[in-house]
Amino acid sequence: MDLGSLFQFAVSRHPDWTAIVEAERRFTYREFDQLTTNIAAGLQSLGIGQGDRIVLVLKNRLEMSALYWAVQKLGAVFTPINFRLSAEEVRYCIEDAEAKAVVYEPASEEAVLQATASWSPLRIGVLGAAGAEVTYEQLAASESADWAKPRISDDDYCLMLYTSGTTGRPKGVPRTHKNEYGAAMAHIIQNRYEKKESTIGVMPLYHTMGIRSLLSMAFLNGKIVMIPDYAPQLTLEVLEKEEITCVYLVPTILHDLLYHPDFKKYNLSKLRKLGYAGAAMTTALVQDCFRELKPDVFVNHYGSTEVYTFSVCDYLDKKPGCAGKPGIHQELRVVVPDPDGKSTPDDVVAVGEPGEIIVNLASIEAFQGYWKRPDANRKAIRSGWYFTGDMGVIDSDGDLYVVGRVDDMIISGGENIHPIEVEDVIAKHPKVSEVAVVGLPDSRWGEVVTAFVVPSDHSLTVEELDAFCKESPDLANFKRPRRYVWVAELPKSPVGKILRRKLRSGEYTQSEPMMKESAS
Repeated sequence: MDLGSLFQFAVSRHPDWTAIVEAERRFTYREFDQLTTNIAAGLQSLGIGQGDRIVLVLKNRLEMSALYWAVQKLGAVFTPINFRLSAEEVRYCIEDAEAKAVVYEPASEEAVLQATASWSPLRIGVLGAAGAEVTYEQLAASESADWAKPRISDDDYCLMLYTSGTTGRPKGVPRTHKNEYGAAMAHIIQNRYEKKESTIGVMPLYHTMGIRSLLSMAFLNGKIVMIPDYAPQLTLEVLEKEEITCVYLVPTILHDLLYHPDFKKYNLSKLRKLGYAGAAMTTALVQDCFRELKPDVFVNHYGSTEVYTFSVCDYLDKKPGCAGKPGIHQELRVVVPDPDGKSTPDDVVAVGEPGEIIVNLASIEAFQGYWKRPDANRKAIRSGWYFTGDMGVIDSDGDLYVVGRVDDMIISGGENIHPIEVEDVIAKHPKVSEVAVVGLPDSRWGEVVTAFVVPSDHSLTVEELDAFCKESPDLANFKRPRRYVWVAELPKSPVGKILRRKLRSGEYTQSEPMMKESAS
């Protein structure tokens, strides 16, 4: 099943149902099908065909969604990147992908024009972006009667996402129609979605979470409401007005919504299904989601761009923060962590012992290797298994807990300490808004456990928080932070992941009180 055909099946089933919304613009499935076919015909007339990579540097707007489905109909490869990237980063991705075309808007115009100054694919402008050779509006007005629909294989590439590149050059992750079909169906099943669900398009379409929301709604004749410029109040307004039934978000956004001062003014009674991924969620936030939103379904999805599903947990009321059991297409193991890459899939650790999480690449959802990166393949892929770089523990029930990155583990005084278990305790303090824990160099301990705290109440003192940690039955004393730093905000990636490397390197804004050592 190629994705363009699956979209066409949805159009045939319910042509008059609403497919997509952005502000005052609304398209039925029939209308959106015609628009996307026009765009596909326009792209084809410009010489873009099967297998060609089209790089998109756009916000989460209706035009980007239309281009996604047009590219699928064409058999080309949708290659979205973050619209906030620098000119050099845009240039790298365009050249690495060997892009045939690049689509951009005013927000990314300067970076794209600089990136394509010496060598340029076809430039396609949205919303009047300067320097374009053709506009989105011209494509949308194309004549679709004579366009030639290609024969597309399940194993053809349809999507290439670039990883964030936090540890080096971004890596292209090519994914096939089969991969994307399998991931979408797993998402539907694991989140218990039904026909005619509705969701918000706030997670970026250059991220696997955004793509998953787009596909799952289309396959179910659901509605997706695009939000190009995320803001908590605007998102709350959309959730109420459009009677949204399900969301799939990073914890940061759920945190923003629940703790917005106007949260209780909005009627979110139609919102019955919550999913989160992309980062760990504290026990306190899980409990607040249950109390304030009372979802029928609440799922922690753990996965990656490369494979999509590793595991899912839909019993967070019993085990907050748990990553659960392998997804419907997946097998996983926890093995001896080895930064030199010498561990094998058979080096399985004992129950309750931390190790590196690995997943079987035989899954229909799994990629088979990075784009033009044999070096990355050698590091991440061994004997048919993907080595995630994440640390995890499997408990006596067979449930997985993710405890951080292999590189994030703190070794203090010879003891291994995982940041998430410390963060989980600190986040329960009523005067703490957010917290991140890292290890900072220390001449005595090697690394010292350091908590970077965003207070919700500025009366919070280091002594008060340290006493709270000492009194917690869930935190051994050797794991307690020895340093506390009050910060204005935590550095995060565009999809809400805390960037611990920036905390280690001092890239944050400190607030009162300044860094302080706790009593031993």
